[in-house]
Amino acid sequence: MPQHQSVTIVMVEDDEGHARLIEKNIRRAGVCNEIRHYTSGTAALQHLLNPAIRNGGPLLVLLDLNLPDMSGVDILAQIKRDEKLRLAPVVVLTTTDDQREIQRCYDLGANVYITKPVEYETFSQAIRQLGLFLSVIQIPEAS
Repeated sequence: MPQHQSVTIVMVEDDEGHARLIEKNIRRAGVCNEIRHYTSGTAALQHLLNPAIRNGGPLLVLLDLNLPDMSGVDILAQIKRDEKLRLAPVVVLTTTDDQREIQRCYDLGANVYITKPVEYETFSQAIRQLGLFLSVIQIPEAS
């Protein structure tokens, strides 16, 4: 029987308060996967582009667009251009509600776009669905 790897959540969020709230709601929704938190786009990309991470287990990225050092849209574009990382689902969690920006993120490959401050029920439903996704995703063993 093949072994399944747990999905690691990479959260890119510069606001510590928002990061704690997001993690609290993820845990409240029953998702117990590892969460790696980065407060800058530079640090997040260094982590994601590390060969051990790129070639490692499955990832899910929670991405803020408004970061101090770079745009989350640029990070999203780099993730989706990479042959391995592009398979990682990306959930944009940001204060930006401009329809053109939202469409741009979807065009670049974002899977979900949620505007902060997050309405709890909407976020909970998305996280529960995420939890279901994380519980059923199966990554075949490398041959």
